[in-house]
Amino acid sequence: MDGVRQRAVDLGFAAAWTVVRRLPERVVTGLFTRAADVAVRRDGSGVRRLRSNLSVVRPDASADELDALTRAAMRSYARYWQEAFRLPEWSDERIVGRVRTVNEERLRNAHAAGRGVICALPHLANYDHAGAWAGRTGMPVSTVAERLRPESLFDRFVEYRKRLGMEVLPLTGSDEHVFGVLAERLRAGGFVCLVADRDLSERGVPVSFFGRKSRMPAGPAALSIRTGAPLIPATLHYDGPDLVITFHPPIGREGGPAAMTQRCADAFAAGIAAHPQDWHMLQRIFLD
Repeated sequence: MDGVRQRAVDLGFAAAWTVVRRLPERVVTGLFTRAADVAVRRDGSGVRRLRSNLSVVRPDASADELDALTRAAMRSYARYWQEAFRLPEWSDERIVGRVRTVNEERLRNAHAAGRGVICALPHLANYDHAGAWAGRTGMPVSTVAERLRPESLFDRFVEYRKRLGMEVLPLTGSDEHVFGVLAERLRAGGFVCLVADRDLSERGVPVSFFGRKSRMPAGPAALSIRTGAPLIPATLHYDGPDLVITFHPPIGREGGPAAMTQRCADAFAAGIAAHPQDWHMLQRIFLD
């Protein structure tokens, strides 16, 4: 039965990539918004986890305020998927024109130094759009992707991100090879982007996140230490039709990977606190 469900999921995604991009955008937006609202009413495990995570971000929110924030976050999450199914059809002008940046000079100056640059991001808004924007403005992205089941679905996502101009390395049980490839890209002056607010390996660095215990991957900090490439946290949010990318100050290497990862967590927290409705964290992230 597991295999049957996996096949059904793969076929569902294949159909969505075909059908969604053919429908008028207004129709698709309405469908995805309604789907998000239905998911909130059904209150499944992912929605309950999202609400729980948001309650940590907004501990003073009333029950009604938290419900409204959860609904807004699910609509934002639905927007991510709507854009995922349609982004490959967007023109370069639309991909670039729908992005606004804050402190972009931090990224460009670091990249111009020629040692490569690393961006660490949380699950905010649409990081695939951000990666496509980077490539079309002179900084093609190398990144990693968590393996999905079935394998055919994982292959679809890899191909999707390649169509957006990104180099995608599969994250497997042993990530040493991936780490080595990313280090090579950085030494060649490349741009590495890593979504880094959730630990997938159970070997992550302990951090304090919104005053609670969590773990985050040490990969971005370790890459920075090994290669000398600057590490810049970035956070994203939606503003009307636009994606806004905020580049935070580069992370100093003092204190080693643990201290660097904590400073990334602090930057993520600042961006999430400012725009919690765009944090798509439907999984467990707080250890308690």
